[in-house]
Amino acid sequence: MKKPFVIAIDGASSTGKSTLAKALAQALDFVYVDSGAMYRGVTLYAQQKQWLSSKHFDQDTLIANLDDIQLTFKNNKLMLNGSDVSAAIRSMVVSNAVSQVAAVSAVRSFLVAQQRAIGTQHNVVMDGRDIGTVVFPHADVKLFLTADANIRAQRRYDELKTVDPSVTLDAILENITQRDHLDSTRADSPLVQATDAVAINASDFGISELLSHVLELVKKQM
Repeated sequence: MKKPFVIAIDGASSTGKSTLAKALAQALDFVYVDSGAMYRGVTLYAQQKQWLSSKHFDQDTLIANLDDIQLTFKNNKLMLNGSDVSAAIRSMVVSNAVSQVAAVSAVRSFLVAQQRAIGTQHNVVMDGRDIGTVVFPHADVKLFLTADANIRAQRRYDELKTVDPSVTLDAILENITQRDHLDSTRADSPLVQATDAVAINASDFGISELLSHVLELVKKQM
């Protein structure tokens, strides 16, 4: 039996990873997995249980209850224990806490196991911070997206302003800067470019141009 084909897309927050990954998965008829959404789902669950707030994080209780968290994707929407949380996980409250949760080794191990299981069953496009370095170090195609922080902040602001009118561009830029620092300096699976990943500055492309460029790269490997 031929092993599934895996495309790993890594990069910092709001570089366009998810937009590219969704379009790529649709073009290739692959399964799309948003690993960042999974970390956001765990973060939201911890907040709902009041184990996590701006002043307090009960890591031990979260770790002890990880098996109670069921995360699945349905029509590109994240389901948390059967409920659609795809909008709730994009709030600034979750955004401000997700890097803290993602730095917990037990949480990473819990989610990496789920991500690898998906990749053994389907052709996948998966995006995140450590897909090409940790989750699938032998992925068939590895991409590393970068983009200017101001462009990334504007992109996220345009996405969020209709959902949360109170959000400001300055707050989003500060959040992105903080997350870049936390994600790249954490001890467990920091955000780094895999040595065999193709680096792409997404600031230089529109989404259709970026998709065409990446499809050419992928088809050379297939």
